[in-house]
Amino acid sequence: MNLGELVSALNDFASLSLAESWDNVGLLVEPSPPHTVNTLFLTNDLTEEVMEEAVQKKADLILSYHPPIFTPLKRVTWKTWKERLVVRALEHRIGIYSPHTAYDAIPHGVNNWLTKGLGACTFIPLHPSTAPSYPTEGTHRVEFCADNTEHLDTVLSKIKGIQGISCLTTLPARVEGEEQTRVTLSCSQKALLEVVALLSQNSLYHKTEILLLQKPLLPHTGMGRLCTLSEPVSLSDIIKRIKSHLKLPHIRLAVGMGKTLESPVKKAALCAGSGSSVLKGMEADLYLTGEMSHHDVLDAVANGISVILCEHSNTERGFLSELRDMLAVHLQNKINIIVSEKDRDPLQVA
Repeated sequence: MNLGELVSALNDFASLSLAESWDNVGLLVEPSPPHTVNTLFLTNDLTEEVMEEAVQKKADLILSYHPPIFTPLKRVTWKTWKERLVVRALEHRIGIYSPHTAYDAIPHGVNNWLTKGLGACTFIPLHPSTAPSYPTEGTHRVEFCADNTEHLDTVLSKIKGIQGISCLTTLPARVEGEEQTRVTLSCSQKALLEVVALLSQNSLYHKTEILLLQKPLLPHTGMGRLCTLSEPVSLSDIIKRIKSHLKLPHIRLAVGMGKTLESPVKKAALCAGSGSSVLKGMEADLYLTGEMSHHDVLDAVANGISVILCEHSNTERGFLSELRDMLAVHLQNKINIIVSEKDRDPLQVA
């Protein structure tokens, strides 16, 4: 499969439009074309040790969940380890692709996989994603009616000159027995102020309707998950389940104020990776994530919410095995897909 076809298929598997605005996702390193991909190599973090493994296993494309290029590179030399990753990738004609938060959002992604550590439960996104392309432009819709006169033509001409106007249409309309023209347009927040001012100047504002355009929510898609367990389970049993699911001998635990290890857990809010901003303020018995700031943990505990921290990438890495199987089906087994054996969380209990 050529690189362009594979990247297109990966984008179909998880739309990059679902990624957070601050993220750096997609094809990050591209060898000169034509580039055929026979082996796709999956990793959570692309370290130099993992890159060497990818070279040894003759990978043609590395899918690194975390983007190895995040802050802009000013040069590509042998001086820093991230620059060396790019050098090695290009020397060995290996592409690098990163999906990151797009995989957090999708219904078949990282956060859904993490919910399996809780046992039987139902769940919804904590922060639902909205449809990226609807409406296509503008934040508001403006509608008004006016007499079909030269005066209206002058107003429409001025409206068309405002930056941020789109989808302007006119239709004949009968209002209170009079023939008029109904004008509809979409506009940005900034343009709305200019449109309202113009309509007010021309005595049309009293006939105007302004609608806020809201993009529809995508079902089962978004950041984090709020999980409702089928049956309440003690905190100690939840800990055992999570250790088993993530294959961890240890986790970090903060018990909520007034709670014990035998306190029941019915609702859990979770977020793979770093969950402070996603979990903050959520009502639940338990927060489950990789890492949180010290003060956010204190806030949760003070509100009677227990916190389980498993280290950042430990809440993500196990998803790679499921991803391999899903991509094999999605790509119709056209390429070899392997999971890194060297990829691991940098922190350990000493």
